[in-house]
Amino acid sequence: MKKITIVGSGRVGESTAHNLAKAELCREIMLIDIKEGMPQGTALDIQESAPIFEFDTKLSGSNDLAAMADSQMVIVTAGVPRKPGMSRSDVLDTNLAVIDGIVDAMLKVAPQAMLLMVTNPVDVLTYAVAKRSRWPRNRVFGMAGVLDSARMASFIAMETGFSVKDISAMVLGGHGDTMVPMTRYTTINGIPIAHFMSDDRIERIVKRTREGGAEILSLRKTGSAYDAPAAAVASMVDAISRNRRQILPAVAMLEGEYGLEDICMGVPVVFGERGLERVIELPLSDAEAEEFRRSAEHVRADLARLRG
Repeated sequence: MKKITIVGSGRVGESTAHNLAKAELCREIMLIDIKEGMPQGTALDIQESAPIFEFDTKLSGSNDLAAMADSQMVIVTAGVPRKPGMSRSDVLDTNLAVIDGIVDAMLKVAPQAMLLMVTNPVDVLTYAVAKRSRWPRNRVFGMAGVLDSARMASFIAMETGFSVKDISAMVLGGHGDTMVPMTRYTTINGIPIAHFMSDDRIERIVKRTREGGAEILSLRKTGSAYDAPAAAVASMVDAISRNRRQILPAVAMLEGEYGLEDICMGVPVVFGERGLERVIELPLSDAEAEEFRRSAEHVRADLARLRG
């Protein structure tokens, strides 16, 4: 890609920018934030690491959304983060107003760009962007499943002692307490985790995966996770920028898959140069389908607030 814009230069935005620059996934990164001097300072700080990490990506910052002009992708990390005791849904109303302004600016200066939503509640805000922009689903998607799956894989590695390089995890559903860790599709070097772990141990990992973000938030007290989310974003951008046609779990608008329509949920998708190229529909057991349905109901409850 030639240019990627990151709206929001807080911890997630900054870490994302550094990951993209080090991997040279684009020629130019624009950081945008409403705080005067913050995106400019962040961009300069990262730029000064270029000789050490040996990247030629150019970074700059702005307080004007018009600076996203000519971007091939816009990554949205802007918004109010949740505090200890808050759910991702609690920040919906505030963050929706922020997202609407970003989409309106994109429609004017970057109407052909893809949008990758990171701000929470990511399922609902991805839906809001899709409806406000009226772009096809290949250009509007959200980050959640890659992060949740990485957390699950990390916990499995911690629990078993096996190399995390051999662990492949899959998490579907909404990004929250009702997410659906797919233990049946989670393997260690191709071997189902049930071969190595008891049901009780697996259930503990499922619970910890669902509470992964809250665990970090409760430990830090004043800030939520940013390194793992930024790494997840970078993996999605890598798949698109390098046309890998890689299967990753992401928030996508469903058009009949899994029996659902007009809702954004975490599902496995194929990412390539056109963005989200297709949704992969996994066969679900009755229990898995019921969990997925409950997760969808939770997302629809927030969508009702959106429509109201």
